[in-house]
Amino acid sequence: MSDWPLNLAGFESAARDRLPQMVYDYYAGGALDEITLRANRDAYDEIALRYRVLVDVSRRSLATGIFGRSLATPILFAPTAFHRLACEEGEMATVRAAKELGTLMVLSSLSTVPMEQVIAEYEHVWFQLYVYRDRGLTRELVARAEAAGAAAIVLTVDAQIWGRRERDVRNQFHLPQGISVANALPGGYGDMPEREGDSGLAAYVNSLFDPALSWEDIAWLKSVTSLPVLLKGIVHPDDARLAVEHGVDGVMVSNHGGRQLDGSRTPFDQLAEIVDAVGDKIDVICDGGIQRGTHVLKALSVGAKACSGGRLYLYALAAAGQAGVEKTLSNFRAEIERGMKLMGARSVADLGRDNLRYRVPPTGAA
Repeated sequence: MSDWPLNLAGFESAARDRLPQMVYDYYAGGALDEITLRANRDAYDEIALRYRVLVDVSRRSLATGIFGRSLATPILFAPTAFHRLACEEGEMATVRAAKELGTLMVLSSLSTVPMEQVIAEYEHVWFQLYVYRDRGLTRELVARAEAAGAAAIVLTVDAQIWGRRERDVRNQFHLPQGISVANALPGGYGDMPEREGDSGLAAYVNSLFDPALSWEDIAWLKSVTSLPVLLKGIVHPDDARLAVEHGVDGVMVSNHGGRQLDGSRTPFDQLAEIVDAVGDKIDVICDGGIQRGTHVLKALSVGAKACSGGRLYLYALAAAGQAGVEKTLSNFRAEIERGMKLMGARSVADLGRDNLRYRVPPTGAA
């Protein structure tokens, strides 16, 4: 692509022009009226940045640490399914971009390239896990991820019952011939055919994922792997405290990109409560709604160790493959670095809540 989009909105526009309607709507859509989808983005605009001046910012670092590992940038690739719907190389293009940029990729259970191929490409890959009714299959997925060299397991805890995504229902979302859930075992676990008047993905999840998933299963998961375990989908501080009590290593504050419970609180709105609930016991990642580098700076100022998102790289993947992903994340990095300079911050450690103020104080605030 010779004329690169300037920002994420530009990459979304390019992806919309290139993708079939069914695929674009799958990536872009949310649950029901998409109130939470929009709120995830808008929440960052309710907070203003307060900056310092006359600070020497000629040297600075964007590096952050997760589980003792240093990453060059505080943006992670959140788990998203079906990358081969965006480009032929699929998840291989995504992981190669992550490696080039020095960030971390969370690989979805519902990837369209086998996990072994993706994880072999790069040491900083976490494996995202859904729990199937067939616990033998679930256990095998965990074992395969660990054997392949995954650095952590990310258990999604907010999607055992699928949110109603009306765009997917309208389009009768399905996986076209030649694309399947590459990590699944034989027996229909890899297929996602078209369903009359319904979403094939919703039918897949509601028939195969285990709705009985509970806190008791965290101990089971930790018993079958030696890898660090994170929970993705935490939005309540009491659940964050329970995560600590159950020996979880980190949490991703997330509402599944506004695709599950419409009308729910946004990750950024809940972030401070979650950070305060866990203290320094475990790492916290803020997931979703990121549109600009300044959004990342706001989340880091609240106390997140890093931010993650899916659409922030999926649109670029659809627009221009690996090169597109590298370009959009380079744009984000440049925005973060420029923002840090303008704030008088030399490193992520310099960011704190003193940098933030509500544009309009919330009801009941002093």
